[in-house]
Amino acid sequence: MNVALCVALLMIVSNGVTKAEVKKVEWGRSSDGQTVEIYTLRSGQVEVRAMSYGARLVSIRTPDRGGQMSDIILGYDSLQEYLSDTTHVGGVVGRFGNRIAKGMFSIDGQNYHVPLNNGRNALHGGPIGFDRLVWEGHEVPNGVEFTLISGDGDMGFPGKLTARVRYTLNGNLLRIDYFATTDKATVVNLTNHAYFNLTGSDKKDILSEKVVLNANNYTPINADLIPTGEQASVAGTPLDFREDTAIGSRIGNPNEQLRLAGGYDHNFVLNGKDGEMKLAAKVHDPETGRMLTVMTTEPGVQFYSGNHLDGSFVGRGMKFEKYAGFCLETQHFPDSPNEPSFPTTVLRPGDKFHSTPL
Repeated sequence: MNVALCVALLMIVSNGVTKAEVKKVEWGRSSDGQTVEIYTLRSGQVEVRAMSYGARLVSIRTPDRGGQMSDIILGYDSLQEYLSDTTHVGGVVGRFGNRIAKGMFSIDGQNYHVPLNNGRNALHGGPIGFDRLVWEGHEVPNGVEFTLISGDGDMGFPGKLTARVRYTLNGNLLRIDYFATTDKATVVNLTNHAYFNLTGSDKKDILSEKVVLNANNYTPINADLIPTGEQASVAGTPLDFREDTAIGSRIGNPNEQLRLAGGYDHNFVLNGKDGEMKLAAKVHDPETGRMLTVMTTEPGVQFYSGNHLDGSFVGRGMKFEKYAGFCLETQHFPDSPNEPSFPTTVLRPGDKFHSTPL
């Protein structure tokens, strides 16, 4: 079974009809009493569920080579478990996905501060990021679109931002489109934080799954997991995934970058032009035959091997332990607002942010 991600594009291969069936049900209420809806998209043998709390992917069910259907992302069976979650599982993170050093940045000489929630960093938009808010959903052809309005000053970010995330399923292709506009100059970096486990099992980790990353370079990190500002070659390092490589084959190597992150938690600089669709990653599980292909218009992809999962959360009978799932977060580079050499994440009034992974 092949799965593919775009703008983000997620590709899951199946033999089925192209047009997706879409169904909506009420799933519960948030802690402040808002109704949370869950949408189910079905196209052939692929089933995707997404909900309005955090615009989160709840499940992606696909068959293995023998036709056995299983969920290939981590998640929970109840809304209450999502409300308690701190792993960002399946969520759309923002207003700025990934880390901002010391939670501080400036635009046009004006300083801004995002509350810290990751040591000395602001991570995924601060303590109450977009994945912890209820979005407004409505059905679109072959999918669902969620909208969120983030007010000026929300988590310290300037400008009233209108963000939209659209999930559409066409045959084996799950497409994720991100859109945003603002009334004041701000920074935006939206991505999805799904944890994949292509084994579809609650008893197996992801270390045997094989990865290809379309990147000759990565951005090295310091002890705070913040990029140093350089772009280094992956050649001769355990971060070289230009050829099919098992996630666990080098994860224990005595490499300083792996030691700092506790595994892989690095931004890879994708080969190809920013804004143009290109391959980000391919992953396959040798045992089940499942395959995932990720395409994107973004300049980078954060490959995270689930190093900080510690078993504190249990979803669908599976403890979210170290290496239980991996993330491929298509995005601009971490701490971009503080690194002039990185592709800019500034969005100004009149401009339109649009990103796609497949």
